[in-house]
Amino acid sequence: MNKKIQVSFNSPIILGFVILSFIVYIVDNLTGGFSTRLLFSVYRSSFISPFTYLRFFGHVLGHAGLDHFLGNIMLILVIGPMLEEKYGSSNILFVILATALVTGLVHFFVFPNVYLLGASGVVFAFILLSSFAGFRDGKIPFTFILVALLYIGQQVYQGVFVQDNISNLTHILGGIVGAVLGYIMNKEKMNRY
Repeated sequence: MNKKIQVSFNSPIILGFVILSFIVYIVDNLTGGFSTRLLFSVYRSSFISPFTYLRFFGHVLGHAGLDHFLGNIMLILVIGPMLEEKYGSSNILFVILATALVTGLVHFFVFPNVYLLGASGVVFAFILLSSFAGFRDGKIPFTFILVALLYIGQQVYQGVFVQDNISNLTHILGGIVGAVLGYIMNKEKMNRY
């Protein structure tokens, strides 16, 4: 009996996020970075401008270059589908949007003259969220504690001692969002839609 192998669109939110990020990357290259500065990066701007509010969410789709894009997208493609299967598409969309909003707002107020863009906050949210996969009966998995200490600890260290163009605060905030939502979603046994 020969069965045909079919390709399935198994993780619509993750795949949609990746496709949108890729489109934003291509348009960024075609516009010489103008589209990303206008729509897909957070920086201090007027509250009168509707673009300001769009940027609070859209910055997770913009990337500074191919290495930045691939680094974030590969991790999202590895971790995201498993999370979407466990928690459901609507919950994963909520994690992405909550991470974008929290990191965008904090950056807007704390670093007004620096552009924030990229999905690394979402990556860190997913990493911490994935460590809650073994959460049962109110017991916090030891793997979560290790992941939190290692990933967040590394970001604190790098934020204090390493001078680069990486927003360690965004990574830390993304991790916190992922941890809090992971705890809530597992404790409340949220619907998996």
